[in-house]
Parts: sequence; structure tokens; C-alpha cells
Amino acid sequence: MTTKEHGRIIKSLSGFYDVQTKDRIITCRARGHLRRGQSPLVGDLVEISVEKGKGMLESISPRRNSFVRPAVANLDLLVIFAANVNPITEPFLIDRVAAIAGDQGVEICICINKCDMDPGDTLARIYQDAGYTVIKTSAETGSGVEQLREQLAGNFAAFTGNSGVGKSSILNSLEPELRLQTGEVSEKLGRGRHTTRHVQIYKIGTDTFIADTPGFSSFDTDQMEVILKENLQYAFPEFGEFIGACQFRDCTHRKEPGCAVTQALEAGKIGKTRYDSYLKLYEKAAQIKQWELK
Repeated sequence: MTTKEHGRIIKSLSGFYDVQTKDRIITCRARGHLRRGQSPLVGDLVEISVEKGKGMLESISPRRNSFVRPAVANLDLLVIFAANVNPITEPFLIDRVAAIAGDQGVEICICINKCDMDPGDTLARIYQDAGYTVIKTSAETGSGVEQLREQLAGNFAAFTGNSGVGKSSILNSLEPELRLQTGEVSEKLGRGRHTTRHVQIYKIGTDTFIADTPGFSSFDTDQMEVILKENLQYAFPEFGEFIGACQFRDCTHRKEPGCAVTQALEAGKIGKTRYDSYLKLYEKAAQIKQWELK
């Protein structure tokens, strides 16, 4: 007898999807029309059919949001991990991911990790001044872990960031029973190995769910979504109070006279690295036509 159940995809690997239903986990394949159309993502709410213990994905509920990298859907919160040591995180990596999440209305938390090795004060200040929640952590000492736990409580969140920055180590600190594999960072190359090779959701406490995702490098940013240039200004929260105050209504905040954003930059009210990231993202967005994003 075939039964129908509803649940959330908690793991995706090699064409198989683990779906958490109300009282069990069912491994499923996807119907052909799903593989040819909207590919299932970890975090998707789905309907499945089950026969003799084997599952089949039948349909995917409409998504509140979705991402290419990390490949997740329906997030409440995105935690972007960074560090100022071994490996050092480029601000542009943070800015691009934060802009993509902000464009979809997802809450963002910046986690400066490995603070036992380097406090990352300058990096933290950049994002505090931009209006983001910033938490400084160390898996080695446990510093900041409880503050992060409070931020995560009751949410479906994803951990993302460059390879070797310590996402899995912090997950182990939050839930020691997970015993997730962690990797060393190459001293010569200054980057980590990919110890997390797929997206998987873990339950922390009674009502918190975290998707651990593979780390990325600066080369991977080309695989990420591009925001329409008209929308990009709204993905930088520190621009908010200045948008609409420019001399020209269609100001792009680049070279126009009377631009309130560039005036704020000159006055130190907007950080230079953040504005530089805006210019780089605008240049990428200007090369994309709206129909290409469909």
C-alpha cells in the first residue's frame, strides 16, 4: 500500500534525498518531472509517497527563498562565517553572500570565528557599522558559542563561509554528539580543505535546525546568484537612510554628482570595503539582463 506524507529534505546526496517526516526519516528519489524542472534542495518542504519503506518525492511546496550556494531553501537565518587568521576571509566574499541573502529578505548574522587566534576586531567593526548582527566565536575556547546559540534559537539556519573557517567545529561546540569531521588549514596556501561535502540539516535542541554546507573560495563566487543592478542598493543596509536623497532619482551611486551615498562614504558613514564591494557587484549585475535571471 502506498501512503502520502509531508516533510522537509534534510540531506541531498547523489540523487537521493533524506526527508524528515513527523516521526521518521525516509530516503527518496525524485520523480522525473522534478529532476527536469525545479531541482529539490535541502530545506524544501515536500510531499512524498512511500511504498514498502521506499520513498518518492512527488511535489515541492512554494519556497520562501532559495540559494545556489549554499544550495538550501526556506531559511530563516543565514550565518556567514569569517576569520582574520588561517584562513583570512576576504570582505568581498562576505559582502556578496550577505547581499544575495539580503535581496531575498533573509536575516543575516556575521560570525567572526577563531577569535582565540586573532580577535578580528577590524572585520567585526566593518559589519557592525553596516548594521549586521556580529558574533565573535572560538570553537577552541567556547567563547561566543552560547551567544550564537541564542541567535539561532527557534530558527532554520544555514552556516556558510570560506573553507577552513570552522563552521563544522562550531557545530560540534553547539552539539558535541554530532562529532562532525573537521579539517586542518594549509599553512602554505592559507585555505582549508572541504571536509563538508554536501548540505545536511542537524537538529540542535528542541526547535533549532542548522544546515552545514561545503565551504567556498573566491573562485566560487562566480557560481553564485547575480542581483539585478536596480535592486543591489537595497541589499546594503547601510545605504538605506541615503537612498532617495540623491540629486538624481535613478542614481546608481557610482559617479553621479549630488549622490548621497558617495557623500556618506566620504563622511565615513559607509565603509570603504563595503562600497568597493557594491561597485564590483554592480559591474557584474550590469552585464546581466533581467530575462537571464528567470
